[in-house]
Amino acid sequence: RMDELQAAILRVKLRALDADTDRRRALAARYDTALADVPGFIRPPELPGRRHVWHQYVVRCADRTRAAVADRLRAEGIHTLVHYPVPIHRQPAYAARSLATEPMIETERAAREVLSLPMYPQLAPEAVTRVAAVLGQSIARS
Repeated sequence: RMDELQAAILRVKLRALDADTDRRRALAARYDTALADVPGFIRPPELPGRRHVWHQYVVRCADRTRAAVADRLRAEGIHTLVHYPVPIHRQPAYAARSLATEPMIETERAAREVLSLPMYPQLAPEAVTRVAAVLGQSIARS
């Protein structure tokens, strides 16, 4: 459902898809290395035998510090997002039905802890290092 102009733009952008994916993978590896020694964050896993495209790089932090961490990053000019603040079983489309017979403790926890860090193919490697440094500082101040 796109018009001809959008299709033409997408056709050009698709030529860069593999290179952009490779770039995201390199940036994710850099995040993994830079955050390895920063306590208080759970880095996203890449499962054995699978290759992630890293559309997002989402860390988990303690729910008591996520807002403070996001505020600290924002104060340093680093944009973050919480892409999924409401678990699916609490979404309005599912409000009338029960998706689970037991409490969804881990789902609720993840919704409180997730924080998306900057991730896009044009992101400078030095920016990843800076994000990790600010994250380390935010934990040290907590």
